[in-house]
Amino acid sequence: MLTKAQNKYIRSLTQQKFRNEYKVFIAEGEKIANEWLSADTKINMIVATGDWGQEHGALLSKHPEATVCMVQQSELESISGLHTPNRVLLVIPIPEQKEVPFLNEWYLVLDEIQDPGNMGTIIRIADWFGIKHILCQKGCVEIYNPKVVQSAMGGHLRVNIYETEAIEFLKNTRLPKFAATLDGKNVYEAGRHEAGVLIIGNESKGISEKVVSFADQRITIPRRGGAESLNAGVSAGILCALLLPC
Repeated sequence: MLTKAQNKYIRSLTQQKFRNEYKVFIAEGEKIANEWLSADTKINMIVATGDWGQEHGALLSKHPEATVCMVQQSELESISGLHTPNRVLLVIPIPEQKEVPFLNEWYLVLDEIQDPGNMGTIIRIADWFGIKHILCQKGCVEIYNPKVVQSAMGGHLRVNIYETEAIEFLKNTRLPKFAATLDGKNVYEAGRHEAGVLIIGNESKGISEKVVSFADQRITIPRRGGAESLNAGVSAGILCALLLPC
């Protein structure tokens, strides 16, 4: 059972200012929780129904550092941000920000991606394609927003995500830089590359002139139908599939 203070604390973490203050975030749902609990990472708090706890005793035993609270389903629903709450919720420390390394690998640079679903999808896409580094420009949605964590499906565990000014990186990297724009070169003609930087812009405004000016090449996915544009997450997935090595 949760105390009133614990209940208030967890519910406060739906707001960014409290996530920043306490330096923690929430991960909800059985699949995501299983990934985090199986990983070599610290967990602050585990809130779960009793039946979930009985089924996952081995995972719980891996985290003696965590405060474990077994609750009724109704109590879990009272703190959950999901429309259909699952049986477990975790409170996880936000890792310290690292310096962006200059490596001969693929990077994603995100310029003011504001939709949490898009951000989470892009993290998941990076995880799928083995892209280890995502740079989020100022103006992007916070990467520990609960909807981002939910959409990323554990991608935070395997992808290094930097909330940072990407201009210095773009200035100094020697990797080829590709900007996704509506007026770019047909991506099918751009070839595949062992390493590079893919820049994805804001859902409605695209990439800012400041950021796009560093691109070596503007690329686009050719349109055959009548849609005005593609979702940022969909675009990122298609472009990764066509630019990265097979």
